[in-house]
Amino acid sequence: MTVALLADPGRFELLSNALTTSDLVQTTINFLAVGGLYALIALGYTLVYGILRFINFAHSDVVSWGAWIALSIATGAGWLASSETPGYAMPLVLVGAMLVCAAMGVTIERLAYRPLRKAPRLNVLITAIGVSLFLQNVGLLDKFFGNRPKTIKTLLPNEVVGHLAGVDVRLLDALTIALTIILVIFLERIVYYTRMGRAMRAVSFDERTASLMGVNVNVVVSLTFAIGSALAAAGGILFALRNDLRMTADTSWVLLGLKAFVAAVVGGIGNVRGAAAGAMLIAFVEVFVHRYINAMFPDKSWVGQLQDIYVFGILIVVLLFKPSGLLGKTTVEKV
Repeated sequence: MTVALLADPGRFELLSNALTTSDLVQTTINFLAVGGLYALIALGYTLVYGILRFINFAHSDVVSWGAWIALSIATGAGWLASSETPGYAMPLVLVGAMLVCAAMGVTIERLAYRPLRKAPRLNVLITAIGVSLFLQNVGLLDKFFGNRPKTIKTLLPNEVVGHLAGVDVRLLDALTIALTIILVIFLERIVYYTRMGRAMRAVSFDERTASLMGVNVNVVVSLTFAIGSALAAAGGILFALRNDLRMTADTSWVLLGLKAFVAAVVGGIGNVRGAAAGAMLIAFVEVFVHRYINAMFPDKSWVGQLQDIYVFGILIVVLLFKPSGLLGKTTVEKV
């Protein structure tokens, strides 16, 4: 049946009708914006794994907390209630939320993960899940964020800032793409061209040897969590500017974190460039492939529900044929 559908020449005619210049440009903008969002969050996963060799399952909850902290800052300053939001509000909210989440990441590492650094990995895994559930449920308390949807969309009027091939370029898309490029380049410079970056790579390669050579492992790990959590906050805010701000235990945050994790694994977890590349691949599949397969089958409603299946299907394929990820390196451990 599937072969017959694909062989139907009418399907390809529908596809060719959808492949207009304006549609390609709009889809490309969407793809870059979504890829940038995933990249910011995926980098947090890959940084922590690169240093400590474990998956921080509480990372997606830091993403949601970043968005809610942004809401708290904006509400406290009175910007959400204002009829006209000042231009400096969004940068201040973004930086403020990133700093708070950076401190939050350092605190989580210090209290929950550092005491277990020499413990079996299963203990750390269970602790990470526990931290995730703790953050979700604390966020539900009325004294924190509560369980009612809210919005921060008024912080950034999504106005048209330009035109490209007849397509309106919105401020939020431009901000997402630009902010991602800036933060990824900044992180790249830190990791590969600074003394602290060399220390991070040394700890990643061999923690004990790095310690013997004078590297303060605790400082390196804390900085790693701070950077990863700050990037998570940026990703959470950009996500909340597009969608209603759901409670911290909402599945939308979990799915966002899972897709970013998939991006990190597909690109090669532990590799900064791999995380960015994996995010773009996942976004390409989610946006481009879904858009044009959907265009070929407008009469099949179930085709429109396959978007997430494409993403996790890519994960399965990559793990089957290149378990280390697209840019990851295979390591051999002697027993």
